[in-house]
Amino acid sequence: MELDGNAIGGLLHQVFGSDLTADLVICATCGASGPVAETVTYLRGPGVVVRCRTCSSVLMVISQIRGVSCVDLRGVAELSPGSYR
Repeated sequence: MELDGNAIGGLLHQVFGSDLTADLVICATCGASGPVAETVTYLRGPGVVVRCRTCSSVLMVISQIRGVSCVDLRGVAELSPGSYR
């Protein structure tokens, strides 16, 4: 099921200490930028997968391993807090 980035606002707050949905994310693959809220998000995998709305590349994966939050941001070129607030 495809959702937008607003679906992970609580998870982002839990992992990063703040809700990042209004922050600017830049895709490392295509250079597209926009708020995290406008990304394509999938919740029903082994972790949460966040994809670029423009090119569908994976921006981030957030998973729980033995109770520890593991975050892979290799698809993010830049994450700028407060850019859309």
